Amino acid sequence: MSGAEVKQPASTPGDAAGRRTRLRQYQVQLLERMQAARGNTGARINQLGVQIGAERVLLDLTQAGEIVPVSALTAVPLTQPWYLGLSNIRGNLVGVIDLARYLRLGDTAVGPDSRIVTFAGALGFNCALLVSRVYGLRHAGDMERAGDLLRDADANLWTVLDLAALVRDPRFVQIGF
Repeated sequence: MSGAEVKQPASTPGDAAGRRTRLRQYQVQLLERMQAARGNTGARINQLGVQIGAERVLLDLTQAGEIVPVSALTAVPLTQPWYLGLSNIRGNLVGVIDLARYLRLGDTAVGPDSRIVTFAGALGFNCALLVSRVYGLRHAGDMERAGDLLRDADANLWTVLDLAALVRDPRFVQIGF
């Protein structure tokens, strides 16, 4: 080490204060965003665009949890055909559903773009959906109504899926025969 180089201690009091200030600023910004989203005061409505079966579907970001690659599923005997089984996601067993099959729209094919999208913890339902593809964030405010669907700038039709309503559906909750 040359004389010009001075090794800094791992944590200095000034460093800790700076980190606390940055953390406080981040928390304030996050709180402002959450309040704007709740009040819908000029905030854009962000949703997660996914493909389930052949359908393009929008999921509310507050209802969607993690997006993970499709891993091994353990079949559960005596369950509905749309209940694909259990997956270990970060040490938690999560039930995986083929929503296209549940809605009688065919099967969701598993391919290289397939993912599992978990339900948000706030829904209190340890479940996930198999999706053929994740399109990423979509802004529903930029789309126009087309009956019960939304149409984006590229003329793609999107169905809005309310996961909270889905977990209240008695047929969805009853996975066994």
